[in-house]
Amino acid sequence: MTRYIMSQAVALAALCVLVTATVLPLQSVFGEGGARRDVIHAEEQHRQEAITLAQEAADHGKQGHAKALLEHAEAALQHALKGDMDNPHVGEGISHLKEAIEHGKAGHADVATKHAETAVMHLSQGKKPR
Repeated sequence: MTRYIMSQAVALAALCVLVTATVLPLQSVFGEGGARRDVIHAEEQHRQEAITLAQEAADHGKQGHAKALLEHAEAALQHALKGDMDNPHVGEGISHLKEAIEHGKAGHADVATKHAETAVMHLSQGKKPR
């Protein structure tokens, strides 16, 4: 009877290991898995949102709407700051967004528009290689 219970326990343990290995996603403990992958994904989403908002800022600037340009540039800056700060293109995009904001506050929609467009260009180049 003891031998039967022992073989049942071993079979149950093997089944648990098999189910666990099948159900859990295979992620490397030391590689680009888990939390780091989530951080990279979040940075990429913020970069994409910053591009969209900076483009909207530039579009408003082309129409001479300094106030709308300013609002979109400020929102774009907030997203860009949550992006990959180690990437030089993101850093350049942030610099140009700050310039766009400064000129937007002064009512210089034309100069602010050029900075917003340059920010879009840099942020678009800031994609992380996979």
